[in-house]
Amino acid sequence: MQLTAQALADLLDGIVDGNPSVLVDRPSKIEEGEPGSISFLGNLKYEEYAYTTKASILLVSKDFSPREAVQATLVRVDNVYEAIQQLLQHFGQTPSKPAQVSTQASIHESAQVGEGVSIGAFTVLQSGVKVGEGSQIHEQVFMGENVEVGKDVILYPGVKLYANTKIGDRVIIHANAVVGSDGFGFVPQADGHYEKIAHVGNVIIEADVEIGANTTIDRGTMGSTLIKRGVKLDNLIQIGHNVMIDEDTVIAAQTGVAGSTKIGKNCRIGGQVGFVGHVTIADGTQIQAQSGIAGPIKEPGTALFGSPAIPYRDYIRSYAVFKKLPELYKRFSLLERKQSEKE
Repeated sequence: MQLTAQALADLLDGIVDGNPSVLVDRPSKIEEGEPGSISFLGNLKYEEYAYTTKASILLVSKDFSPREAVQATLVRVDNVYEAIQQLLQHFGQTPSKPAQVSTQASIHESAQVGEGVSIGAFTVLQSGVKVGEGSQIHEQVFMGENVEVGKDVILYPGVKLYANTKIGDRVIIHANAVVGSDGFGFVPQADGHYEKIAHVGNVIIEADVEIGANTTIDRGTMGSTLIKRGVKLDNLIQIGHNVMIDEDTVIAAQTGVAGSTKIGKNCRIGGQVGFVGHVTIADGTQIQAQSGIAGPIKEPGTALFGSPAIPYRDYIRSYAVFKKLPELYKRFSLLERKQSEKE
């Protein structure tokens, strides 16, 4: 897909500064830009690359004033990062699969498939499955009994949806994610062995959720594990049984959430964060990567860091002291020795 500088300016509500007819067909990083690509300058610490990049078009803010000659055509916009988000969405649109069902798919006679649905080879739809219109079901997807999938859903290859899972409209689930597996529940017995607790609940995923590759979401022991509207989960996340994640919360990779934890709206959670079970996290909580959450967070908008996590600014101040401990210990030992000599 080729676009002129003028067409891009029209798309992004920008202004062309240079040749409006120059063509590009792909985005690129500013330091790696090549002819035929469009790059951007969003952070002035990369300004030096604006004068050396070979990209044909450079996206900049309207108030950018170059110190040297720039070879690229400039497209000036109000907000570079918002324009980049719009640009990448334009270039990265997922081509729709043809609305056809592979002859190598296995579809139970009771399954209901809406209009315009595509189903790839070796995909399995068991009894009672419902798939909404316009959804794209890629190869080797498994849907257990009574799974319901909404409209315009994308399930990438290898996704597994256990029985009774409910998926809302416009959900995207990436390759090899597993939704509805058993939670980690066992009862210790008198002789030391463990008996499995049956999980008879399900998983409900509301509209406009995106779930990363190899993420697992366990079904409820009883009742539902609930992922609410607009939640974004990265790759390699573990969500335990009966967890509830409220609207528009985002969670980065390798985070683990133990059973029955409730995470509020608009939370931002870094990678490798660990949550104990049965705690409630207030709306708007921000948690730094590799933190450990060992208790409830009651104050909305709290920023946390550390393990166990404490208020973010307290952690930064404490860490500044921690780094000085060896020197402080030497000084303390020296003072102690001098005091001992006086005595």
